[in-house]
Amino acid sequence: MEEALEKAVHELKRVEHLFWVSLKYTRTVDVIKNTIERLINCIGFGLEALLLYAKEKNLIVSVPANSGLRCALLKRIFHDDVELIDYTNFYLRLRKLSKAEYTKREEFRRHVTMIATIEKGDIVEVCIDSLKEDYEKTKTFVSFVKKIIREEPKEETQ
Repeated sequence: MEEALEKAVHELKRVEHLFWVSLKYTRTVDVIKNTIERLINCIGFGLEALLLYAKEKNLIVSVPANSGLRCALLKRIFHDDVELIDYTNFYLRLRKLSKAEYTKREEFRRHVTMIATIEKGDIVEVCIDSLKEDYEKTKTFVSFVKKIIREEPKEETQ
């Protein structure tokens, strides 16, 4: 559980570097795509940590390997936690975005944009500003996971 959380933190550091250094100097869709992949990895490790926490608390028997099953299981276990359900939906949206067909606009400029067509023909534009929002949301998610995993045992000792 702690190991998965540490992996999430390390992945977040990589995202930070991609966003604040690589994207600043290259401004290409490839860096945007790579940043999205790192965000997916970071959230995936956080979800794994939550599942391992649930396993430790005997809420589940095993942790599935499939990401979709992991999200469904977390939604079932923590069905009262609206914030966690929002994060799992965010994770699934990023995964769809990563796998989608995309085009590039204004590469090597401030407003570099990845234009992706996800299922049902929905068009999603990912620019530096929207990527920053995704980065901030992922940072908040990692803090959320830390809070659940590390503060729960303290309440039991009281």
